[in-house]
Amino acid sequence: MTQPFELPHFYMPYPARLNPHVDEARAHSARWAREMGMLEGSGVWERSDLDAHDYGLLCAFTHPDCDGPTLSLITDWYVWVFFFDDHFLEKYKRGQDRAAGKAHLDRLPLFMPLDLAAGVPEPRNPVEAGLADLWARTVPAMSADWRRRFAVATEHLLNESLWELSNINEGRIANPVEYIEMRRKVGGAPWSAGLVEYATAEVPAAAAGSRPLRVLMETFSDAVHLRNDLFSYQREVEDEGELSNGVLVLETFFGCTTQEAADAVNDVLTSRLHQFEHTALTEVPALALELGLTPDEVAAVGAYAKGLQDWQSGGHEWHMRSSRYMNERARSARDRPYLAGPGTSAADVGALLAAAGAERLRAYTHVPFQKVGPARIPDLRMPYEVRLSPHLDAARRGLVQWCHRMGILAEGVWDEDKLAACDLALCSAGLDPDATPEALDLSAHWLAFGTYGDDYYPLVHGHRRDLAAAKVTTARLSACMPVDGETALVPANAMERALTDLWARTTAGMTPGQRRTLKSAIDAMTESWVWELSNQLQNRVPDPVDYLEMRRATFGSDLTLSLCRMGHGPAVPPEVYRTGPVRSLENAAIDYACLLNDVFSYQKEIEYEGEIHNSILVVQHFFGIDYPAALSVVHDLMTQRMRQFEHVVAHELPVLYDDFELSEEARAAMAGYVLDLQNWMAGILNWHRRVDRYKAEWLARRAHVFLPGRPPAPAALPVG
Repeated sequence: MTQPFELPHFYMPYPARLNPHVDEARAHSARWAREMGMLEGSGVWERSDLDAHDYGLLCAFTHPDCDGPTLSLITDWYVWVFFFDDHFLEKYKRGQDRAAGKAHLDRLPLFMPLDLAAGVPEPRNPVEAGLADLWARTVPAMSADWRRRFAVATEHLLNESLWELSNINEGRIANPVEYIEMRRKVGGAPWSAGLVEYATAEVPAAAAGSRPLRVLMETFSDAVHLRNDLFSYQREVEDEGELSNGVLVLETFFGCTTQEAADAVNDVLTSRLHQFEHTALTEVPALALELGLTPDEVAAVGAYAKGLQDWQSGGHEWHMRSSRYMNERARSARDRPYLAGPGTSAADVGALLAAAGAERLRAYTHVPFQKVGPARIPDLRMPYEVRLSPHLDAARRGLVQWCHRMGILAEGVWDEDKLAACDLALCSAGLDPDATPEALDLSAHWLAFGTYGDDYYPLVHGHRRDLAAAKVTTARLSACMPVDGETALVPANAMERALTDLWARTTAGMTPGQRRTLKSAIDAMTESWVWELSNQLQNRVPDPVDYLEMRRATFGSDLTLSLCRMGHGPAVPPEVYRTGPVRSLENAAIDYACLLNDVFSYQKEIEYEGEIHNSILVVQHFFGIDYPAALSVVHDLMTQRMRQFEHVVAHELPVLYDDFELSEEARAAMAGYVLDLQNWMAGILNWHRRVDRYKAEWLARRAHVFLPGRPPAPAALPVG
């Protein structure tokens, strides 16, 4: 069969190594698969299929340093997960039987009890038998925190198969952002990262949930999945009718050829590997110092990161050898030689370094403060009507008074003209048109706090190039939010006074759990401002995927969602909000709003503020295209995110309600939440169109440094 495209040149700086226990793992996994009923008679595999796929070789390449028993156990896990995938395809995907597929998936968590003393049901099929056996052999070596993380990753791997099945049923191809998010879950690489942890060292609980460790896992996942998409396109798309493939997603989104889409996927893959390396070498060491990790804990994190790196090299080598994938001419197409010691020619070394360096350095080549002219605003899709609160004028007056009381207009960052240009009460009036006067005031004050902080960090800390002070500021803001009776920080500046006031007014009737959720959302926002500042100091235009995911935090999206959810009472079970469809709905709305802000703020940020955190600029740098072309890409993505929001509301939420057997009260509460998100998007668009903050005329007459005659805001005080 003719290949649909030539495999691209892969960035792979670390040569693969083979575990010497490979034959032991092969023999063990073959015996185990037969004992579990996965081979002859399963209707899915024969022994010849297992031998051809050679999962022992996969695991020996991806885990080159573990001992024989560990390698055999990990190989059994991979045999199980690939069997699960093929079993699900044969039994449910090909017949598009969602109901039976869901019933199958619903039983699998029963075989993964967090309590080791708990029993499990009698397995009914090889998938259940294999999972029961593997779980009992694996989790005794894990701490409770590690066990919980591994169980969550395994459940995501299983449950998101329904998303793929639903897309096949509807003939729907995901948009690029949706695809990256869902592929992480259904593709299984976060689960693979858990097995890397098993083969190397347990990550300290204090570090496991941090941004650097999360980025290591996510960049690892994305690179694994995108590489697999390139090798498996022919089998998945042409043979199986699969729609969840990154090459197909970009081919559809850009309307380009399959070869162009494959090359673009490889560019994203390379960028994710560069992001992995950047995080491992810059953010992880800083995290270790901040957390005060012990030498053993630092060594564990280092071993884990190295294990993820080994997986990339080994996984690539296996894809080039396995009969499961399209790999014809893969080796001959690879013309970037590895460094091979004394015999390596200077020309080869120079070519390798030049090629890798050019790709990596393009993120650092932006020239700030370029004149770009007025922001170009395309015809934006908005299917929802904006409504404004009748209390808008009163909220405007009250916001000015509040900002004066908090000191927001006295630190050299804002004055009344800048506050008026923001007209944040107008935004609140659209976000919640039915709010009481008190609720509208509170909403406008929260928006003022978030917008002021977003302006404050780059102007105050960026002006001084003082990342340490920014981190102290962030820590002090977190201390302004007591969760369960602890003493709050005495505020020392406008942001601290504002947050202290808002926290007291917002959380008065909340439980400690609700306060903890809200605090986490605000911490995510303020910590993301430090991430922006770090990139600014390096003049580093972010990786596209990292940018969009962090943009949700810099925009304060988690804060908005937390406040929205709390307004709908206990009728909706918390687990509903954690489901794929609801997260997909929320992220689609959030991304639409974030990209919308980037479209309107392009001139303000690029020309007047020397900013690098704008999706249009990120697209320009990544694809090497000009402003109009990049704007077109961002506009198309906005449109796709809005269509995805509409799709989830129309098709996925009704199924979700039935799956959870929600009461009429809960369904009504969810309908109210959907309306809140619709108002949120419509209100934000209306606000951007009407305020002066982004208009060329206002930008041209304003100072974009500290206000004339005002001293710079004071440096952050030590945390007390």
